Amino acid sequence: MKINVMSVMVDNQDKALRFYTEVLGFVKKNEIPLGEHSWLTVVSPEDPDGTELSLEPDEHPAARPFKQALVEDGIPFTSFAVEDVAAEYERLSGRGVRFTQPPTDMGPVTTAVFDDTCGNLIQIAAENN
Repeated sequence: MKINVMSVMVDNQDKALRFYTEVLGFVKKNEIPLGEHSWLTVVSPEDPDGTELSLEPDEHPAARPFKQALVEDGIPFTSFAVEDVAAEYERLSGRGVRFTQPPTDMGPVTTAVFDDTCGNLIQIAAENN
């Protein structure tokens, strides 16, 4: 068994697609219209056949209060692996990304947390060698 798709709940799929592709650098893999929304996924350009990230509409009544509670408590919805957190922090900050936690050494990993503009906090992490 392996993970092939994970989801992040977003408040607007078009805005999310722009942020996750144009700002973060992911690549659109699927966009299949399903009525008002789409089955919309992105992948890492480093692993185009790897795990897909579904940009899932947060329309369920429980979704937005859940996301808001996580943000209020400073808890990231998910985490992405990077090679160098400090370098990624600088790259994304230069693109206007707002970080809620700068690069922080957490022992075995260094992490940073940013706002994805779609209602989520997202962590980036790299193992410390």
